[in-house]
Amino acid sequence: MELNDALDQITEIRLRMARAEVFRGYKAAPTALSALLAVAAAGIQVALLPNPGVQPTTYVMLWIGAAALSGITAGATMWIYYRRSAAPLKAQTAWLAAEQLLPAMVGGALLTFVMVKFATDSLWLLPGIWQVLFSIGLFASCRQLPRAMVAIALFYLATGIACIVFARGVYAFSPWAMGAPFGVGQVAAAAILYWTLERVHE
Repeated sequence: MELNDALDQITEIRLRMARAEVFRGYKAAPTALSALLAVAAAGIQVALLPNPGVQPTTYVMLWIGAAALSGITAGATMWIYYRRSAAPLKAQTAWLAAEQLLPAMVGGALLTFVMVKFATDSLWLLPGIWQVLFSIGLFASCRQLPRAMVAIALFYLATGIACIVFARGVYAFSPWAMGAPFGVGQVAAAAILYWTLERVHE
């Protein structure tokens, strides 16, 4: 019984240490790439989808594709970090980082599916909703990120609310409702990650 209690205490201590440690699995390069993908998706929308209100499902698929490419790149980077980390604490830190983002990402995916299926007249809200959910995921992860990332989370919260307020009517489905916030926000996030983690670590 005492052995089990001791093992439980060790596990709890390791979990607390993992929560307190800054996660270094997020890298500047894939974060900056996600900014380029957002701007590229906005450009594709301008060129190939001039009237997305008539084809809202195509609009949603375009931006889901851009988000999926960004997620795959970030996920691959985290996986490489996890595989290269011989220390169990670093592996646990990687899993914690993924768990903190996951609820917001899953919630966003489910909400998008429901809106595409049952509320197509409200799809213009999605850019703002996506940004608010992304900010919530960042806030949840801030314990393991550089403190300056709080400013990025606040930025996405502000831009998400601004999109809901202003990106309506003739401005609904504007390519820059997504391209501009994610282009600027991800470049700023990449700069923070490089300056506070990668540059110092090097």
